[in-house]
Amino acid sequence: MNYVLKDLKPNLVWKYFEDICQVPRPSKKEEKIRAFLIDFAEKNNFEYETDQIGNLIIRKPATPGMENRKSVVLQSHMDMVCEKNSDKEHDFDNDPIEPVIDGEWVRANDTTLGADDGIGIAAEMAVLTDPDIQHGPIECLFTVDEETGLTGAFELAPGFVKSRILLNMDSEDEGELFIGCAGGIDTLATFLTKYNGRPVNHHAFKISVTGLKGGHSGDEIDKGLGNSIKILTRFLWNCDKKFKIRIADFDGGNLRNAIPREAFTTITVRPRDIKEFEEFFESFRDEIARDIALTEPGFKMSLEKTEKPGQVIDKKTQSKLLNSLYACPHGVIAMSQSMKGMVETSTNLASVKFLDDNRIFITTSQRSDSETGKKDIASMVESVFLLAGAAVAHTDGYPGWKPNPDSEIKDITVKAYEKLFNVTPVVRSIHAGLECGLILEKYPEMDMISYGPTLKMVHSPEEKIHIGTVEKFWELTKEVLMNIPKA
Repeated sequence: MNYVLKDLKPNLVWKYFEDICQVPRPSKKEEKIRAFLIDFAEKNNFEYETDQIGNLIIRKPATPGMENRKSVVLQSHMDMVCEKNSDKEHDFDNDPIEPVIDGEWVRANDTTLGADDGIGIAAEMAVLTDPDIQHGPIECLFTVDEETGLTGAFELAPGFVKSRILLNMDSEDEGELFIGCAGGIDTLATFLTKYNGRPVNHHAFKISVTGLKGGHSGDEIDKGLGNSIKILTRFLWNCDKKFKIRIADFDGGNLRNAIPREAFTTITVRPRDIKEFEEFFESFRDEIARDIALTEPGFKMSLEKTEKPGQVIDKKTQSKLLNSLYACPHGVIAMSQSMKGMVETSTNLASVKFLDDNRIFITTSQRSDSETGKKDIASMVESVFLLAGAAVAHTDGYPGWKPNPDSEIKDITVKAYEKLFNVTPVVRSIHAGLECGLILEKYPEMDMISYGPTLKMVHSPEEKIHIGTVEKFWELTKEVLMNIPKA
C-alpha cells in the first residue's frame, strides 16, 4: 500500500489510522474492522476477547517495573458515520476511505474521514505495540454501533472490563478534557399517506438544497449552521400557500446525529403559476443565501424542470407534513446555567424519508445535560407531530455522564497536560453523547475521562482532523499512562 500519511508524526499512530481507512466499518457492520483488530491481536500475541454483541477487548501486561500500577482501559468505537456528497461514487460497505493531506489538516475525498473514532482506534493500537511506552496493565476496548444506537455500550456486560480507570478516546477538542456529557433520546414520527394521480397539465420541478456544512448534532448544534430540511420546508410551505403545489417526494438528511446537509423534493405546479413560482424561487434562494452567508458560504439551491411524477401525496397529508416540519423545533433550546458557553438542551430535525409502503418517516434527536430537559424537549417535538396526526415513538435513549469533580484520573490528566504543554487545560462537560454514561451504569466505580485531538465537521464530508493535535494527543496519552498510581 502507498501510504499518504507516512511522513506525519507520530508515525505509528498515523500508520495505523491509514490502515484503518482501508477497512469498511459502517455502523452495525463492524465485522471487517473487528476481524482486522483480531488479526492484529493474534499477530502480536495479545490476549483478546469478544462479547455477545461484538465488542472486542485486547489486553497487554504491564511493562517491566510497572506491574503494581492500577489497570487502565482505553476505549474507542469501531464504527464510523458514512456520509458523502451526492455526486461522489462511494460504497461504504466495500470501498476504502481516501485520506488527503490539506495543509494542517487531514480530510477525506468527498466522504466522511472516520477519524471519529478511527484516530482513537489507531492510538490504542499504537499503545499496544510501541515498545517505548511505560505503562501498567492495560486493556483496549473497541465497542460496536456507537453512532446509530450506542448498542455496544448498552450491551456491555459487567465483568467484561477488568480495569476501573477508563480513558475514552472519542473527544474532538484538543486542550479540553471532558468529565461529563449530555444524555439523549430520539423522537420518531410516521405519517401514513395516500397517493393521488399526477395533476393534469401541471409541470414538474426538482428542487435541491445542497452545499451546507452539516456536522455533529451535538458539537456543532450551536454554530448556526443551516438545516437543509428546514430550508426546503420553508420554501415548500410558502409555495403551498401561494401556488397550490403538489408534492411527489421529499428526501432530506440521513443520520439522527448529523445536521442535514442536503434535501431534495419533486413537486408539480399549475401552468399559470410557473412564471411567478420561478421568480419566487429566485427571490427565496437569494434571501436565504444572504441570511446564512457567514456560516454557510457553500449553500446552493437549485430548481430544474423534470419529468412528471406518476403520483403525488394527498393534499391532507401534504398540509400536515409541511406544517409539522415547519413547526418542529431545531437547534439550541437552552444554554447551561452552571457552565458558561455550553449548550444544555438541543434538538435536531435529522431526516425525512418517503418509504415504499406509503409511510413518511421523520427522525429527530434530542440531547440535554438535564434528564428533565431531555424529556421536556422530546415531549415538545412529540406534541408537534401528534397535533399533525402522526404516530410518534421514542427510543429508549441513553443517560448522561454526571461530572465527578473529585476524579483521580482527571487530576492526573490535568497535571500531565500542564507538564507537557505549560498550560492548564479546560475541564468541562460536552454536549455530544459519549459511551461513558452507559459504561458508568454497568461499572459504577469506574473513574473516567475523555480527550482527543481536534476534529472539525464530523458526521459530514467536510470532516477533518488537525495534524498537530494528534501528536499532542499521543504525548498526553503516554504521559498519563506513565503516571497511573499504584494499585
